Amino acid sequence: MKRILMFTVLLALTLSAFAQEQEKEIKKGWSFGVLPTATLSADNGFQAGAFGDVYYYGDGSTYPDPLHKISWEGSYFTKSHRMRLYLAYDSKYLIPGMRVNASVTYMNDPLYSFWGFNGPASWDSGVTESFTSVNYALWGNRNLTPNINYYGMSRRMLRVLANFQGHITDHLNWAAGVNFWDWQLGAMKDNSETKYDTAITLYEYYKGIGAIKTDEADGGKALEFNAGLVFDTRDIEAAPNRGIWAEAYLNGNVLDHKYLKACTYFRHYIRIPVGFIKAGDPVFAYRLAWQQTIAGETPFYMIQNNPLLVQRNMISEGFGSSNTIRGLRENRILSEGMAWANTELRVKLVNFKLFNQFFYVAVNPFFDAGIITKPYRADVLNKVIDDPALLTISGYTGGSTIYNPDNIKKLIYSGGIGLKLAMNQNFIISAEFAKCFTQGLDAGLWLGIGINYQF
Repeated sequence: MKRILMFTVLLALTLSAFAQEQEKEIKKGWSFGVLPTATLSADNGFQAGAFGDVYYYGDGSTYPDPLHKISWEGSYFTKSHRMRLYLAYDSKYLIPGMRVNASVTYMNDPLYSFWGFNGPASWDSGVTESFTSVNYALWGNRNLTPNINYYGMSRRMLRVLANFQGHITDHLNWAAGVNFWDWQLGAMKDNSETKYDTAITLYEYYKGIGAIKTDEADGGKALEFNAGLVFDTRDIEAAPNRGIWAEAYLNGNVLDHKYLKACTYFRHYIRIPVGFIKAGDPVFAYRLAWQQTIAGETPFYMIQNNPLLVQRNMISEGFGSSNTIRGLRENRILSEGMAWANTELRVKLVNFKLFNQFFYVAVNPFFDAGIITKPYRADVLNKVIDDPALLTISGYTGGSTIYNPDNIKKLIYSGGIGLKLAMNQNFIISAEFAKCFTQGLDAGLWLGIGINYQF
């Protein structure tokens, strides 16, 4: 792992393109950050490909905020065989007085992991050991007989979004946007010589008991509109030293399976004036968030979506992994409502100038926590508890291995530390290690390598 991090740092230093001359620590003209996607995760394995950001600062009058920013990625994951293609544009200056954020994303997951609904409730500590002993194993265990990936399915996703913000008063903006989604779901698509038994999966079991409805099991389309307010006093967007960034908005689908979600986010960045760190004062940052369906019901193919007005990362879905509660498996918590908090201390260790670019290195110890505020289809899943016949899964009758409603309100929490390398205060390479402390959700020593601070 150390080799991967060193390799990433070296490439950040050597592949950063030369920009125009600096005057008084102000960046002008074009700046490019290009990196190979040499990352590793418990969910998807090693990632091969490339990603980067393109910044245009003009005459430098808006630095460190760029006039225009273009982000892109093309990558492939060796363990899950996931393929990702991404292109995004972000600017507060394209249209005077309005911010434009748009992107196109395509993702193919032939071996996607589906862990069930409602997080801790989808795991029963009393029977899990016996359950796994009969070879209902996580994917990757191809030497088992039969070859079973109990948590496996496949999905393809195309997303096109465009979000806008306009000025109301100082620091207060209106926000509105539209997101189009096209999902294709199904059984695992394993092209290796050793095939998995695609009939013995949690996805098929949920379909059988009606937790995944027939008209949404194969995917579908969604056209979401969002509207709300944004309050922003940050001094720097990518890594603020001070300020507040708060959002409150509604997000709803107007196609089949209509629903309406309420979303609120409050982020606060507090500079700690210690004065003796040459690279800059530490910053204590925290985020309080709540997202919940308030009308209708979210279809299965959209339940993992985490609506955002401004996309900081390519993927904004699920609770777990790098977007919400670190230390969990990707999309481990699927529910109609979730509240969570993230806290971290951002400490710059050193800053320096290299190849006419400005860099700094920082660490960020953090603590995350969350709780389900509205479960997803709990009435259907309770049938597993009420009807003993539904406890039988391919002959296994050791108890309820699917669902335990007593666990829904368990506190989900984790902690860890991150390492950051930032170029020109905008292009930030991130590596984070985390450990989940909630029984049944532990993903071991979780690792996430990508770009940007989480919030």
